[in-house]
Amino acid sequence: MNSRLLSSTELPDIDFYLASGSPRRRELLAQAGYRFAVEVSNVDETADIPEADVLVVALAERKAAAVAERVEGLVLAADTVVEIDGDVLGKPRDAADAAAMLRRMSGRSHRVLSGVALAHADGIDSLFTVTAVEMDVWSEADIEAYWRSGEPDGKAGAYAIQGIAGGWVKAIEGSYTGVVGLPMAETRQLLAAHGVTAVCA
Repeated sequence: MNSRLLSSTELPDIDFYLASGSPRRRELLAQAGYRFAVEVSNVDETADIPEADVLVVALAERKAAAVAERVEGLVLAADTVVEIDGDVLGKPRDAADAAAMLRRMSGRSHRVLSGVALAHADGIDSLFTVTAVEMDVWSEADIEAYWRSGEPDGKAGAYAIQGIAGGWVKAIEGSYTGVVGLPMAETRQLLAAHGVTAVCA
């Protein structure tokens, strides 16, 4: 196995590495005009941290640090979780788990928390955002049909605001893109602090 570090000079058209396999994060960054390469961290995302705000930052930093050991250059990483009643809702294990999550959020508000980390030569800078999301009522038929759509699989809180589930979102307070998977305004500021701007800027 080749352990040679990947250098950004070998990929001259990029400004940083994205330590995530999330297509949503890739799309958000590409739409904003950033130049980056994907280098998935593959770290264990389980952690015994009950505070959701601490958890998302810790996981984002863990992902950034893991990739920074393999490449030379800036590494951007993120983590997103859903929280309700003090409980963290991650990605659903199966249909029953997804249904339980959607029932808890039905007709209520929950919080979506995002941690973003940027690894650089001098360490790791990180930030945290929170967005309140108010959901309409999900019927049992809605939940069953939604799971069959395939959209909840692999999504924190078992829903995607930018997809079918957007029809059940009554209101949000905070970062819409943070709910999608990456708070772009805050991420833009973090990257700009290290000299990275979008191509269109």
